[in-house]
Amino acid sequence: MSLVAENNATMNFEVSENQKMVAQMARDFAEREIRPNIMKWDESQEFPREVFTKMGELGLLGVLVPETYGGAGFGYMEYIAAIIEISKVCGSVGLSMAAHNSLCTNHILEFANEEQKQKYLPKLATGEHIGAWALTEPNTGSDAMRMKVTAKQDGDYWVLNGAKRFITHGIAGDIVLVIARTGELLDSHGMTAFIVERGTEGLLAGKKEDKLGMRASETAEVIFDNCRVHNSQVCGKVGDGFIQAMKILDGGRISIAALSIGIAKGAFEASVKYSKEREQFGQPISNFQGIAFKLADMATKIEASELLTYQAGDMKNRKQKMTIQGAMAKYYASETCVEVSTDAVQIFGGYGYIKEYPVEKFYRDSKLCTIGEGTSEIQKVVISRELLK
Repeated sequence: MSLVAENNATMNFEVSENQKMVAQMARDFAEREIRPNIMKWDESQEFPREVFTKMGELGLLGVLVPETYGGAGFGYMEYIAAIIEISKVCGSVGLSMAAHNSLCTNHILEFANEEQKQKYLPKLATGEHIGAWALTEPNTGSDAMRMKVTAKQDGDYWVLNGAKRFITHGIAGDIVLVIARTGELLDSHGMTAFIVERGTEGLLAGKKEDKLGMRASETAEVIFDNCRVHNSQVCGKVGDGFIQAMKILDGGRISIAALSIGIAKGAFEASVKYSKEREQFGQPISNFQGIAFKLADMATKIEASELLTYQAGDMKNRKQKMTIQGAMAKYYASETCVEVSTDAVQIFGGYGYIKEYPVEKFYRDSKLCTIGEGTSEIQKVVISRELLK
């Protein structure tokens, strides 16, 4: 019996009215508010904060947050649809939307106490606050259990020291959800999650990274210099931070899969349009099998990526264990994203290599998808480990 049949026997392929509505809203917003500025933001590496305020007003920054906390109250199917539509236009905005929703905001939603939820979720869900999630360090990417950022208890406070790296919204984030070591090295119960507010003494913004792609999604260092955080800011139980982070990454992989699909679709749709317009040897290049077969491969891989991703989202909605499905979706969709955007540049030929045409940006943005929230190699570790249990 297949993994799909075992874990998710009833699959409904019908697109709900909510999904259609959210997708259309995100599509319209992206065309109106994002498309006119994507290259300006990309060139200047500007994080378009005002756009995220508007996204918050539409509910796009609290898609999964219940209405009682000021969110949209939707599930993963609507969330996937929204990220795909935003990312078809700009991967950077899609990435920041994904990081805000599925990492920082979702961590608080999943593991914070009621008082913390009431305090932080309404501002995060409406875009009044931008969220950052800090796990990665300069020397610990995939090997997160060797983290060096420490939190030592001092009465009613914890004193945090060290640096996190490659943090989305590391400068702009109003709330930083940080995982720090409170126990022994390599102890999976030796790390704790803390909610740290911008303005807390000792919380510093470090170097902003100059990136190949996703340039309008801010990536920066976060430094903790004797940062004193009150005991009330511990998220969940002391010692549960790493376990929480791994569960958040399960869901976060759905986000990156959706981001990958959006970028791939953007590159694919541009390629189809161009192939019908561009003529060589007296006919549109889409008439040539070399181009037509590329488009067929691109479409098939995107379709497969969507099915894997919506399956993982459906299981997440049902609160079923979806570690392997999330990893498969993220792995396949992100690799597809790179392949499709690469083929898109090839279809455009010389024009694919210049910034006047859209596919060079899809190409640059795509590579991050195979790296962020667990590399393709780590996804294969997760998948094989689950298979061999």
